[in-house]
Amino acid sequence: MKVSLFILLGLILRLETFSQSDSRQSQLKIDFQKLVSRADIIYNKPVTRSEEGLPVGNGVMGTLVWTTPSALHFQINRVDVFGNNSNSNNFFERHTDYCGGLGFVDVEIVNDNNDIFAGEDFRQDLSCYTGVVTTRGNEVESRVFLSQDQDVLVIDVKDSRKDPGPVFVNLRPLRDPVSRKGDHSAISTVRTNGNQIILTQEFREGSYYCGSAIVIESTGRQTVAFLEHKGLARLLSGKGNGDLVIFAATAASFDPLEDLIASATRKLEDAKKKGVVGVLDANKIWWKNFWNRSFIQLHSADGVADFVEKNYSYYLYVMASASRGKYPPKFNGMLWSTGGDERKWGNLYWGANQSCIYNALLQANRFELMDPMFNMYSSASPSFAAAATQQWGSQGMFIPETVAFDGLGTLPDDLAAEMRALYLLEKPWEARSHDFVRYAQTKMPFLSRWNWKKDEGWKNGNWIMADKGKGAFGHVTHIFSRGAKIAYQYWLKYEYTKDKTWLKNRGYPILKGVAEFYRNFPGLKKESDGKYHLYHVNDNESVWGGHNTVEEISSMMGIFPVAIKASELLGLDPDLAKSWQEILDNLSPLPTKAIPGGSGKTWIRSLPPIVQGNGDAMPDPNTMPAWFFDLCNMESDKEMLAIANKTFDLYFPAGISTETKMNVLSKLPVAGSLLGRTESTRYLIPNQISTAETEIMANRMDMREGPQTTSVQRLGRAAEALQLALCQSVPSSPGKEPVIRVFAAWPMEWDAEFTLPARGAFLVTGSVRNQNIRFVEIRSQAGGVCNIRNPWGHESVRIFRNGKPWKKSATNLITFPTTRGESYALVKNGETY
Repeated sequence: MKVSLFILLGLILRLETFSQSDSRQSQLKIDFQKLVSRADIIYNKPVTRSEEGLPVGNGVMGTLVWTTPSALHFQINRVDVFGNNSNSNNFFERHTDYCGGLGFVDVEIVNDNNDIFAGEDFRQDLSCYTGVVTTRGNEVESRVFLSQDQDVLVIDVKDSRKDPGPVFVNLRPLRDPVSRKGDHSAISTVRTNGNQIILTQEFREGSYYCGSAIVIESTGRQTVAFLEHKGLARLLSGKGNGDLVIFAATAASFDPLEDLIASATRKLEDAKKKGVVGVLDANKIWWKNFWNRSFIQLHSADGVADFVEKNYSYYLYVMASASRGKYPPKFNGMLWSTGGDERKWGNLYWGANQSCIYNALLQANRFELMDPMFNMYSSASPSFAAAATQQWGSQGMFIPETVAFDGLGTLPDDLAAEMRALYLLEKPWEARSHDFVRYAQTKMPFLSRWNWKKDEGWKNGNWIMADKGKGAFGHVTHIFSRGAKIAYQYWLKYEYTKDKTWLKNRGYPILKGVAEFYRNFPGLKKESDGKYHLYHVNDNESVWGGHNTVEEISSMMGIFPVAIKASELLGLDPDLAKSWQEILDNLSPLPTKAIPGGSGKTWIRSLPPIVQGNGDAMPDPNTMPAWFFDLCNMESDKEMLAIANKTFDLYFPAGISTETKMNVLSKLPVAGSLLGRTESTRYLIPNQISTAETEIMANRMDMREGPQTTSVQRLGRAAEALQLALCQSVPSSPGKEPVIRVFAAWPMEWDAEFTLPARGAFLVTGSVRNQNIRFVEIRSQAGGVCNIRNPWGHESVRIFRNGKPWKKSATNLITFPTTRGESYALVKNGETY
C-alpha cells in the first residue's frame, strides 16, 4: 500500500510538472487561428490565368482552384506519378519528360441568365488555418478541400438560385488517349461505372510501369454518368435544390497488378460515409495540431515585419499541403501544375532547388514534412552505391545534384569502365568509343552523369547531340557536394530530435556512404605539402573541373566530423572513423584570396587548374557554402568569422538597403542571419520575398523556373533566414555541442514572438516587444545539457524551472542541465516573469 501511495504521489508530481511546463510555454496566449489567418489570400475578382489559382492539398494529392465565369477548374496532381524513371531512353530532348499530373476536372454550372463566378458578388478566399478554398458567385458558393486522411478532393456546392440549373462534372485526360515516344507509352482511359466517372493512366517503358486512377462521384442530386467521347467522361447532376457534393478520389502505384480503381473507390466510399461535415471536422483537427506545433508572430510600425510573417505562415501552409507523400514535391510545379504535362525541367530533382523548399523545415518543427525527401534518397541509396563504384571508381554513395526519383540507373560494365576513365580524365574525351556515344545518345541530358550533353536539335528527322565543349564536364556532372548537403540534413534531424534509432537506421548509412565516397574518390590525393587535394570537381554550376573548390572542401570539412561523431554515438566503424579523421586532419584549407588594399581575405570558388569558369572572381555568387555545414557562424573562431564577413560584404559594395535586390535562390539572407547581421533581416529577407528577379503571382507563388513551374522557393529561403535570425542553435564547428542564440540577427524595432525547436531536442520560446527581450523559455524534450548565449549579454539573469526560481547567472554563455519534459525560463534580473 505504501508503494502504491508513493507511486501515486510521484505521478501527481509528474503531472503537476508537465502542467506547469505547459502553462509556461503557453503564457503568450497565442491565438493561432487569428495568427495563421493573416496569411489568407482573398480574391475579389477572378484570376486571369490558372497558375494563380489557390492551393489545396494533403501532402500527396493537390490542386490549384481557379474559375471561369461558369465553372470551377482543377488539375489533379500527385507526388508519386512519374512518366518514366532513371533508365529511360526516350526523353533525350530537354524539358519533354513529365510527372505528377493525373487529369483535369471541371465543375460546370449551367445558368441561362448570367455568369456565376463574375461581377460584384464574386469572392474567392483561401483559409490557411483550415485548408479550405471558398468561392462565392451569383447565388452559388463552393467549398473545396482535400481530406487529410484519404486522397479525396471534396467539392461542396451550395446552390441558392430559385431555379437551379444542371451541373456537369467533366473529367479529362492531360494528353491524347495514346501517346508514344519510342518504346515509352502513356495510355489514358476514361470510362464510367454506374454513377461514377473514371480516368486511368498507365506509363510503360521496358520493365517500368507507373499507373494512376481518378474516381469521381457526386451526392445530393440525381446524377447520371456518361461518356461523351474517348477524351471526356461527364457526370450530369440534374436541376434541383440542395447541396451538391462531389468526391474525387485518386490512387497511384508502380505495381501493374494493383487495382487502382478499387483503391481509389475505397477512399471515396470512406469519405462519403464521413460526409462533408465529418471530413471537414477531421481536417480542422489535423490543421489545428499542425499549426500549434510552433509559430512566428511579428509586427513593425512600417508593416514590413507583418509582411514577412504572412509569407512565412503561407510557406508552411504550402509545404504541409504538398510534402507528406512517399516522394517530395518537385521545385518546378510542386502539386500546383495546371497545364497538363508541360513542366519545364521535367521530372528530375535538382538538389539546389529542392533545398530552397526543404532547408527551413527542421527548424520549423515540422520534421514529418522532411520525410518525403529522406524516403526518396534512402530508397535510392542502392543505386547511389552502385554509381559510386561504376561511375567514379570510388566506394560509399554518389548522390548527384540532379537525380530521378529512383536514383541512377545501372550501367553496363564495359561502359561504366569507359565512363570512369573519361570522367576522371584518364582517357581523352576525343577517344571515347562509338558504343559510349550511342549509349549516351538517348539518355536524359539533365541527369547528372549525362549533363555534358548539348542539344543541337532535330535535323532531317534525327535528333542531333553534341557536348558542351569541355569534354566530360557539364553544369552538374562533377558536383559531389550535394551528397554531403543531403547527408547533413540527416545529421541535423538527429540533432533536433536526439533519436538514436533514426540515426542508426536512416541517418548513419547516408553519412557513412558520403564520407566513404570522398575518402575513396580517385581525385582526392595527398601531396608533398602533406595536404589532401581534390581535383576535377565542380563548384556548383559555375566552375567546372576545378581544384580544391570551396564547395567540395567545405563538404568534406562538414561531413567527416559528423560521420565520426555518429560512429562514436552508435559504436560503429571505429577504424573507418580513424581514416576519416586522418583526412580531416590533413585536408587542404578553404581556398582564399587577399582583398585588394590589404583589408583581409575572402573565400573564392577554386584554385587552378580549372576547365571552365573563374575561380577567384570577387565577388561571385555561391562562394559561401561554408555556412551550410556549421563551418562559419557566430560561434566560430575569429579568423573564420572575419573571412566570412569580408566575403559577405563584397556582395554589397553599396551597402544593404530597401533597394538591395535579392534573387530567388540566394542564400545571402541565410548567411546574414548566421553572421548576426540585423540589416540582413531588415532588408534581405523581405526583399527576397518580394524579389525583383521574377514576377510574383497573386497567390504568392512564382514561375521563376519557366512555364508550369509554380513554386515557393524564395519563401523557403526567406523562412530559413527568418528562423535563424530569431533562434539558431549552432556549434563552433561540425559535430561540436550546439549553442542556442535568440534574436541573434534581429532588428529590435520589430516586435517578435516565436516558438521554434533547437538542436538538443529543445523547444525555445522568445518575446521581444518595444525593443526589449522580455523572456526566453526552453522546454527540454529529451533531457541533456542546454547551452545558451545570454540574451542580455553579460547582464544578470534569473532562471526559473517549471515556473519557480531556480538559478542565477551573469555569464555570457549560460549552461545548465535539463530534465525531459521540464520548462526553463530566462529573465533579465529585475524584470517580472
